Amino acid sequence: MPAREALTGGGHAAVPGQPGTPVGGPAPSTPGPDSGRWGHSDPGSIYEYIRVATFAIGPDGRISQWSERAADFFALPAAEAVGADPVTTLVPRELWRRGRARLERALAGEEWIGTAPYRDRGGAEGLAEVYLMPAAAGAEQGGTAAGALCLAVDLGKLRRIETDLAASEAVFGQTPSGFFLFDQQLKLQRVNRAFAEAVGVEPEGLTGLTAYDLFSATEAERLQAALRQVLSSGDPVVDLRFSGAVPTRGGNRRWAISLYRLTGPGDRSMGVAGQVHDVTSRHVAEREAAGVRRNLALVNEASAHIGSTLDLETTAKELLDVVVPQFCDLATVDLYSALLSGESGPSLGGSGGGPYDGSGELRRVAVSSVVGGASSVLGGDPSPSDTQLPTAEPGGTLCYPPRSPHARALRTGRSAIPEPGPDPLLRSTLVVPLVARDVVLGLIQLSRAIGSEPFDARDVAIAEEIAARAAVCVDNARLYRREHERALILQRSLLPPGNPEASGLEIACRYRPSNNNTEVGGDWFDVIALPGNRTALVIGDVMGRGLRAAVAMGQLRTAVRTLAMLDLEPAEVLTALDEIARGLGVPDSADEEAVEVYLATCVYAVFDAVTRRCVFANAGHLPPVLLSPGEDARMLDVPPGLPLGVGGEPFEEVTLTLPDGALLGLYTDGLVESRKHQLDEGLLAFRTALQNGSPGLEKLCDQVLSELDPHHGEDDIALLMARVRAFPEDAVGDWRLPPEPTSVSKARELACGWLLVRGLDELVDTTELLVSELVTNALRHGRGDIRLRLLRDTNLVCEVWDDGYAQPRQRRAQETDEGGRGLQLVSLLAERWGSRRTPHGKIVWFELGV
Repeated sequence: MPAREALTGGGHAAVPGQPGTPVGGPAPSTPGPDSGRWGHSDPGSIYEYIRVATFAIGPDGRISQWSERAADFFALPAAEAVGADPVTTLVPRELWRRGRARLERALAGEEWIGTAPYRDRGGAEGLAEVYLMPAAAGAEQGGTAAGALCLAVDLGKLRRIETDLAASEAVFGQTPSGFFLFDQQLKLQRVNRAFAEAVGVEPEGLTGLTAYDLFSATEAERLQAALRQVLSSGDPVVDLRFSGAVPTRGGNRRWAISLYRLTGPGDRSMGVAGQVHDVTSRHVAEREAAGVRRNLALVNEASAHIGSTLDLETTAKELLDVVVPQFCDLATVDLYSALLSGESGPSLGGSGGGPYDGSGELRRVAVSSVVGGASSVLGGDPSPSDTQLPTAEPGGTLCYPPRSPHARALRTGRSAIPEPGPDPLLRSTLVVPLVARDVVLGLIQLSRAIGSEPFDARDVAIAEEIAARAAVCVDNARLYRREHERALILQRSLLPPGNPEASGLEIACRYRPSNNNTEVGGDWFDVIALPGNRTALVIGDVMGRGLRAAVAMGQLRTAVRTLAMLDLEPAEVLTALDEIARGLGVPDSADEEAVEVYLATCVYAVFDAVTRRCVFANAGHLPPVLLSPGEDARMLDVPPGLPLGVGGEPFEEVTLTLPDGALLGLYTDGLVESRKHQLDEGLLAFRTALQNGSPGLEKLCDQVLSELDPHHGEDDIALLMARVRAFPEDAVGDWRLPPEPTSVSKARELACGWLLVRGLDELVDTTELLVSELVTNALRHGRGDIRLRLLRDTNLVCEVWDDGYAQPRQRRAQETDEGGRGLQLVSLLAERWGSRRTPHGKIVWFELGV
């Protein structure tokens, strides 16, 4: 073969008769038997990968023929090329001399192969490998040279093909990843050693196989569909996961395959190439990591979701919302019955000084299931002596047998996995005790249905973590319920029992705690009977909530009753209460920083049944509502004053005469105010309910609560209703006597006659004696005119008025004393007696039962 040289170097002539003989040598042989192979080739000839140009040079040294490939190769159309000098047209100017010499030698019959520079269509200079072959003339032309045939190949393209082939061989032979090639019929054409080892077959045995020959039908169909998709669309498929068995390795393997279409020049599809990785270990690690992330997310959800309220039942349901169906298919929560009343469960290791067997009574507070018809309880000791485990619906009670895994979990505080029970729908069950602060609260039971993985050690750890967090929330709810119940009991014990009686008034009252499970408030009311057929009506609200508010309410209510017995005016009572409330917030010497301010609002009213006059005083409370017969309900204009505990301002009084049949309503803000309703709207609704309500006072109270409370319920409600019932005229006897000794006998005569007329003969003797004593004391120790008044209601009240301010004081008379026994006699014979100040003197009174 002729030696190669560059145009810029020395030429090389071919030796006639040897390889490289000019084209014009011996004629081609006659076609033999292989002539049938001639014809049109399939797409993909070598000319699609390298650039080739052919043209002919005539004997005159001019271009005589110019092919289309030459026109594309040199970016020169045939019209310009034919007849042109090839040296000046195709060779750079600085190489014209050498190019001319090479052309002359070729025309002289010398074949030449070498490299030559050229310029392409874009004007860039390239390097071509040139085959210059002289063409011999025919016999009729004397056998002289008839020109030359030139073949030019783009040397850059050719070198790239050589490099690509070398790189392809290196990739297939040396990469640790599996490579494979499928043809257009989706049959394997070539694989490397790594792919053969991945599928467990020698490389020689893989040629011509399809996906169905290597993998199971399901996985092969997936791979075959992916191959067809890539072949038809040209879109690659990345990280396709599939599995299968390998004969040389135990168990199933997991692979990740990436597919892409092989295309030739002109985007002609040649097949599908792919790369495969054995990701079995990575798949296992990913599954474990996904499980860990899922479990952590479950624990985080439990922390965020469980314990949103302080209600035991709600907390139990929140626990099941977290675990079903994310962790299990069926779950129940059983708590000791004592917890529902705020009591504590058994301690770990024993209860009550002795060993605890875990068979105490539990209540099923929550059940959640995605399995229809599955039983609520599984497992149990399979020994013949063990009894059947009980089942219970939500709200029912049950006791586990002492030898059951459930009782063992309650006894030891450790989780247990019972043996599978008879239920064919459930596969595995896990029992986890609820333990908080070393106290066993109950247990949760988690079950998985057939088709799910059984519980393993990791599941047990996750369930115990969730149960531990839920147990703290359940215990907090238990402690809150206990404190709430105690505060509620304390608050109710401080309120008047039933409907108290009052002279000249029909009383109805209601107390309703808030309905949103918040702490108890400090609302209270009271009805206090005062001397002289008078009644004190009190309603108040301690600011704040909880046990402290209830205790403060009790202290203030006790103080009100004590001050009322002193027969102080309403403004004086509130002034004294204000001092008491401020005294409650004074810090102890042991903890001066623990100062709590006690503030309260209060309305104090004193109603006189004889005169129907009512005196009001208000300490920052909502004003009373008055409904007079034939009129609309209205808010009484009582100066509000400052709340109790603030101090610094006196309280004002307002006196009103209430008509017979008038309705007086006292209430706390929980009835008329909430976050969703303005105070004005509530007050209007309250007045409307009073106007349109039932004439019966008890029924009216229920109607008011039913109409107003459903819209609120955020705070405690205290409601006190009083309807005026005027005294009959014959129920009062009133006389004025001069300050002289004869008034004593006159008083006895008037009192006895008044009693006899009303049929109270049994009280005549006692009344006569006691009236004589009180009138005598008024003459001796008082001054001014004497007033005698008898009042008949549920009791008989006798009052003696005078203008002296000195209060009578009972003392024990000695044997030698001539006097001092009158008040002792009054104290012995009367049910009650006492004295009180008036603006112009005092009143001494006593009561006798009718």
